[in-house]
Amino acid sequence: MPRTIRITRSHKLAAAVLVAAGSVTAITATGGQSEAQPTAATSSATAGKAATGAPTAQEIAAEKAAAESAAKKAAADAAAAKKVAADRKAAAAKAVAERKAEAKKAAEKARSEKQAANRSTERKAVAAPKKAAPKAAPKKYANNLDGWIRESLDIMKKKNIPGSYEGLHRNIMRESSGNPNAVNDWDINARNGIPSKGLLQVIQPTFDAYHVKGTPKKLTDPVANITAAANYAADRYGSIDNVDSAY
Repeated sequence: MPRTIRITRSHKLAAAVLVAAGSVTAITATGGQSEAQPTAATSSATAGKAATGAPTAQEIAAEKAAAESAAKKAAADAAAAKKVAADRKAAAAKAVAERKAEAKKAAEKARSEKQAANRSTERKAVAAPKKAAPKAAPKKYANNLDGWIRESLDIMKKKNIPGSYEGLHRNIMRESSGNPNAVNDWDINARNGIPSKGLLQVIQPTFDAYHVKGTPKKLTDPVANITAAANYAADRYGSIDNVDSAY
């Protein structure tokens, strides 16, 4: 069994003397009691702060400024991101609108070309040959506006050129008032040296391109002028009946 050691009064006094001696030695080594006191005070203040955990006013102000700066930066970044998104959305919408407009334009062009091709095909279609009938006496027409229109209509019918009496007469009265020798000497064609002439005011290049075989090759010939103009109008507008102004 271990032996119990009793600490007597003498032992306690001896220990106290040793502690006191050690304190004096420490004070002497650090330069004395006057220099040791500030260190102790500083340590006490630091220990007090560490014990309470409370930040100083300077630290609070620094933290507040840092938080405000971070908030401002976040707001600026959000605004910039929003603007970029809006710009991208607007650019995408513009691109879609442009593609739709181009597609619509292409579709309209294709439709127009198809219609023109159909008209050309219809006009060029040749009817099945019919059994030859006995030749009739040549039909006679009056040498006036009514006769010229009627003769032109008969030729147009044979050549599969669309048009009506009303359409021809209406445009003739507007263009020349029924004068087969009318000449326009003031418009752009006249200034270019190719004035419009005849009942339907046709220029020479157009007459040459749309002249109908079987009619005189004379621009001011009433029937030749009417049939060539009707042929041109059919190619450009579908029929002379669709023309209501300068063409």
